[in-house]
Amino acid sequence: MNENMSKNVNTEDRLNVMGSLNAEGRLKADEVSNAGEALSVQNNLNVKTELQVSQNLKRIRKEKGWSLDATAKATGVSKAMLGQIERGESSPTVAKLWQIATGFNVSFSSLILPSSNNELVSLFRDANILRDESLKDGFSVSVVFPFEPSVGFELYELRLAENYQHFSEPHSAGVTEHILCISGQMAVFFDDSWHELSSGQAVRFNAEQRHGYKNTGQEKAIFHNIIHYPNQWQRS
Repeated sequence: MNENMSKNVNTEDRLNVMGSLNAEGRLKADEVSNAGEALSVQNNLNVKTELQVSQNLKRIRKEKGWSLDATAKATGVSKAMLGQIERGESSPTVAKLWQIATGFNVSFSSLILPSSNNELVSLFRDANILRDESLKDGFSVSVVFPFEPSVGFELYELRLAENYQHFSEPHSAGVTEHILCISGQMAVFFDDSWHELSSGQAVRFNAEQRHGYKNTGQEKAIFHNIIHYPNQWQRS
């Protein structure tokens, strides 16, 4: 498969949990609140997001009783970098966050959002507030519903600019992704080939393999991604 099929290819995209990716590729987010509260929009919250990642990484590591050395061995992320993230000195990429989550056997959103009390409650989300319409960096991710252990999944809205494609490394065993194309034309890469989707079409695939998404149309593509985790996982 030729990975240079689009104008914009980036396997190290950084996540803005509320919308856009910034020009430097670092975490840049609006305020993230507890699961039962509204997600609000502010300007100077880059530090807040990095602090949340830092706190969650340290909390999950201590809950497991792991040293930084043990965590580095399990995640494949260096002890030095893990220490920098915990101290808020380093802003990890999406790829690094997935690598850490996979090593911990926890959900992706558990690293970037406040910990939940695991109680399933009724929630209302407005993707119109969460998303960034500009797509200035070609790719945006919004956390619509963060992970809850009682349901076993998290829901994202992703937006791809024209000619943009994004790849993800394999997730852990048992993780599945469910893609629903909302608007535009797109393709999903799994099982070593691209699979075309248009508005209203959906696909489910095993995410423990390299996979990707690309915009194949003449306008932005919008899709929802439900990531489901196996029951035996600890997903703090």
